[in-house]
Amino acid sequence: MQRKFKRYKLSYARAQRRHIRNFRVFSRHPFAVPFFVFFALLVVSVSAYFLLVRPNPPRYDARVVIISHDHVQQTVPSIEPTVGALLKKLHIPINQGDVVEPALATPIKQDDFRINIYRAVPVEIVDGGQTNYTFSAATTPRSIASQNGVNVYPEDTVTTDPVQNFVESGAIGQQLHIDRATPINVNLYGSPLTIRTHAQTVGALIKEKGIHLAKDDQVTPAVTTPISAGQQIFITRNGVKIESVTEQIPMPEQVVQDNSLAYGTSAVRQQGSPGQQVITYQINLQNGKEVSRTPIQTVVTVQPVTQIVARGVNLGGIKGDMALAGISPDDYNYVDYIVSHESGWNPQAQNASGAYGLCQALPGSKMASAGSDWQTNPVTQLRWCNSYAVSKYGSWANAYYYWVSHRYW
Repeated sequence: MQRKFKRYKLSYARAQRRHIRNFRVFSRHPFAVPFFVFFALLVVSVSAYFLLVRPNPPRYDARVVIISHDHVQQTVPSIEPTVGALLKKLHIPINQGDVVEPALATPIKQDDFRINIYRAVPVEIVDGGQTNYTFSAATTPRSIASQNGVNVYPEDTVTTDPVQNFVESGAIGQQLHIDRATPINVNLYGSPLTIRTHAQTVGALIKEKGIHLAKDDQVTPAVTTPISAGQQIFITRNGVKIESVTEQIPMPEQVVQDNSLAYGTSAVRQQGSPGQQVITYQINLQNGKEVSRTPIQTVVTVQPVTQIVARGVNLGGIKGDMALAGISPDDYNYVDYIVSHESGWNPQAQNASGAYGLCQALPGSKMASAGSDWQTNPVTQLRWCNSYAVSKYGSWANAYYYWVSHRYW
């Protein structure tokens, strides 16, 4: 082993001496110095291009955010990723019952982003014989209850009234009244159901739920019996086969347009829920087999609750029109850079050569392909600009790199 190692060392030393001799011979060659200079300059040039010449994507990380709170409107630049992070950085407190729209977890991805903070007021919650005091800025009675952890069923009646005598009530805001529906158990043709109702008697319940009794149907207890919590009610039909099927009722949704929220953002102002209904069929048999079925009635056992959503429509200036023009948020920085340099975001900008509009289309009439209102509508112009950037350069990023290199596009 030692002999092999000695032979390896001698071979390696001879090779090193041979490389040194070859390098000395090459260095005396008349083209050696120009070659080394050229190689060094090439390395420096390539490095300089990637470090200095090739432009980096524009970094306009700071977004303009408009915050309305405590009777003031505050405009700030921000690089914070979410509503909650920005409010925390600005030391704007969110107290018990306050409402923030859009929600704290909403990402801030656009300029002229709007945040509304609604401060809570004292609320007295009257739930049957119990009275509680809390704070809330929620906009609907059910939202106030939900915000304070009060479970209300779809059939419960929830209303608000302004406080009439704050000295007696101890509240200076609103009174929330919860009128609880009575839970009862109904056996409808063999199908057990749990129903909540405001009816006072069995007969009133049957009418409230739209249950249609046939001539020979039997109701136990009698229709004049007062209703009490947990009561059992049986509705039976003899001589035919009855079957009930439970189905879900889709949750209804109500959308309201809100100019105090930025375009593309939304806030849930009342949480909704789906309902439930039971469809009862009369089964027609022949030789013991079902040949047909006829729906005889539908009973809503759980009322659906409407979900109320506020959808922002405030564009907050021309830059907000990028969303309406179908431009991806990922391209906003590139669009902002090009349009800012081309027209300063003036949709009626025109130069001596006849270029017109936000992107300085030449001639401006080209933009008619995006809409007849191309001369005045910034959304139409941006829609054309978007098509132009993608068709000519493949992307807004490529258009930006071209503009930086050539100072036009």
